[in-house]
Amino acid sequence: MAMMEGASQLRAADHPALAGTASAVDTGAISARLDRLPATRAVWKLIVLLSLGFFFELYDLLFTGYVAPGLVKSGILTSTTSGLFGTSGVASFIAALFCGLFLGTVACGFLADRFGRRAIFTWSLLWYVAANTVMAFQDTASGLNFWRFVSGMGIGVELVTIGTYMSELAPKHLRGRAFAICQTLGFSAVPVVAFLSYLLVPNAPFGVDGWRWVVLLGGISALFIWYFRRNLPESPRWLASKGRIREADEVLSRLEEKVASEYGQPLPEPGPSDPVPRKAGFADMWKPPYRKRTVMLIIFHILQTVGFYGFANWVPTLLVKQGITVTSSLLYTTVIGLAAPLGPLLGYWIADRFERKHVIVCMAALNIVSGLLFSQVASAVAIVTLGVLLTLAGNIISFTYHTYQQELYPTAIRARAVGFVYSWSRLSAVFSSFVIAFTLKEFGVTGVFVFIAGAMTLVIVAIGLMGPRTLGKSLESISH
Repeated sequence: MAMMEGASQLRAADHPALAGTASAVDTGAISARLDRLPATRAVWKLIVLLSLGFFFELYDLLFTGYVAPGLVKSGILTSTTSGLFGTSGVASFIAALFCGLFLGTVACGFLADRFGRRAIFTWSLLWYVAANTVMAFQDTASGLNFWRFVSGMGIGVELVTIGTYMSELAPKHLRGRAFAICQTLGFSAVPVVAFLSYLLVPNAPFGVDGWRWVVLLGGISALFIWYFRRNLPESPRWLASKGRIREADEVLSRLEEKVASEYGQPLPEPGPSDPVPRKAGFADMWKPPYRKRTVMLIIFHILQTVGFYGFANWVPTLLVKQGITVTSSLLYTTVIGLAAPLGPLLGYWIADRFERKHVIVCMAALNIVSGLLFSQVASAVAIVTLGVLLTLAGNIISFTYHTYQQELYPTAIRARAVGFVYSWSRLSAVFSSFVIAFTLKEFGVTGVFVFIAGAMTLVIVAIGLMGPRTLGKSLESISH
């Protein structure tokens, strides 16, 4: 015992900024030390760097709907399909993306659990940038769809990795707000891609189709994140879960020293270490307490994607179908897109005050009402107002569930488990894009929003009845 106390005193002497902290460096202690960190510039810097990666990820993910009118105009795709699963329409382009996202999340989610959050964050970004660059030079529907599928795989891996990375680096008292800021910066890509599409898609600068410029600009800009990623540390929680306790301690000690120097006073004492779940495998997703959470999230993801992407990817096409010109449609969606980052920014004020599940339920209800009204209006003011409400509701749901699903599984399988449940939204989007195209053709815009309303009603039921509470709890305590 005396030797242990001496070691503790030696450690405090070696790291003055850590005076008063526990010397234990097991996994539970690593988590407790992370969770007590105050929200200083060093902590927010990590969150912002991850958020910048998310910006370019969403740019690449969401340009689909904005470039669709340009793809139709260029003659590569058609706005509707001749059959339910036709491969020459906009629906096939959307489906190709989500097929790639599905494979990337369901089959490759384990990569971040095996090789680390930092490495996969970097390489998956380079993967989808390269694939989208090749896609920008395609002239056939088959070539376009194939490379969109390939880029979707990289985006799928990146989506899971960033969420996992963020949940493990952010202290528990900051987790909801960290995701809110991440989504605010990420969804700033929506007005950017909408405005670039408004300027470029109807035109052909230097003789090159405008949609190609929109795709290329995102890829070139994203390479800057590859450069800045050198400032991101590996997740101490992940290192500890792999038994690399010394490395986890070193990474966390460096972060603690930066935080302490900015904080200007001794860091708070770590709280008691929550019991760490035993080493988990994929099969544990189907055992209590995770089985109910897994079923809930599968149901949720199958349905939520209908509401989110049913509007985000189709709004320019829906407006054109209502008789609005391509240029006016892109102008309206640019204005609507300005609201995209406001959703999570508003959510910043509620993120760590209200239960995640309650926020999702309320925003799903707003989505239903706004969508049904959107299908019945024709004036510019009404279209933009209801479009903004739909965007706000969808994006608040998005940042909330990105926080929520990361909290429901232990560190050892977090990326793999979230990748698995998240992949169902990708699979759903593949089929729902064809269903929406078919519904639009047969039942018009009203039919599309009735379909979306039905899906969001079931979201309310699933989350409301099956979702556990997570607000203010450590990741380890939620995992029990």
